[in-house]
Amino acid sequence: MKLYLILGLIFALLGVVLGAFGAHGLKSAHLAPELIQTYEIGVRYQFYHAFALILVFILQKINEGEAKKQAIFSGLNWAGRCFLMGIVLFSGSLYLLACRELLPFSVLWAGPITPLGGVFFIVGWFLVARASLHFNPTSHE
Repeated sequence: MKLYLILGLIFALLGVVLGAFGAHGLKSAHLAPELIQTYEIGVRYQFYHAFALILVFILQKINEGEAKKQAIFSGLNWAGRCFLMGIVLFSGSLYLLACRELLPFSVLWAGPITPLGGVFFIVGWFLVARASLHFNPTSHE
């Protein structure tokens, strides 16, 4: 699905923007080092999973057109959805928590969301691994 390529590229672009903001904007805001570190973890995992979305697109393109591999295609679709949810929940909640001193409202509710995003990442990678068990890129059936 081309959508995963586009979203992967957008999240990578946003990772650069958010990383630059963290390196310059947040450090000049004099946030505690542990909050800066939390923010940087969000950026890092966003990048990892932006690339994971691009990988999902590539694997789907390789498997395109083979009716018997629809299970692989479906599994990869679900993996892409999990990576998207993981980026929003994991990285998004870390961004909010790291910037909590700068925000005019409480974001402590975001703390329990972070592990849920991590679970989505884990499930996404599991689904890619499961799909790869049935993947044969040299098959021309």
